[in-house]
Amino acid sequence: MTRMVLSIGSNLGDRMAHLQSVVDALGEAVRAVSPVYETDPWGGVAQGPFLNAVLIADDAGRDAHDWLRRARELERAADRVRETHWGPRTLDVDLIAGCAGAQEVVIDDSDLTLPHPRAHQRAFVLIPWLDVDPHAELTVDGRRRSVDALLDELDPSERAGVRRFAQLHTSRTPR
Repeated sequence: MTRMVLSIGSNLGDRMAHLQSVVDALGEAVRAVSPVYETDPWGGVAQGPFLNAVLIADDAGRDAHDWLRRARELERAADRVRETHWGPRTLDVDLIAGCAGAQEVVIDDSDLTLPHPRAHQRAFVLIPWLDVDPHAELTVDGRRRSVDALLDELDPSERAGVRRFAQLHTSRTPR
């Protein structure tokens, strides 16, 4: 695999620092970083707002399961605790979509589903993704769809719950 779209989020502790830790840890593999958005929580669990961003990373030496292991390592480093499904967390690193060359990676096993099965329902993924890739596409129900069209299909209140907040720094961005 060479390219992975990752969605990162945090709503506990120093939210910006948790997101920045992912960018820093991935280092030179990071090709693009969206602005950070403050977003209303998703999934029906009462909790504080999240900070969310999308990264595009590229590493020819990683396959999708390597990316998943790395995502979990980053979450553990941020003391992520998995107690409540869709509950509050220090750091969430989700794999959204990947490709090896021009070939989309499709996986559905007990550990990983790619493309992410609910990404098309989440404005907090789609909006920042379009910031880093305005021509992004996602396979939904076996069909390639533009991320822009998927975002247009979401309820306006879902889109309104995603508010621009700040910017993360990459090794190529002056701090």
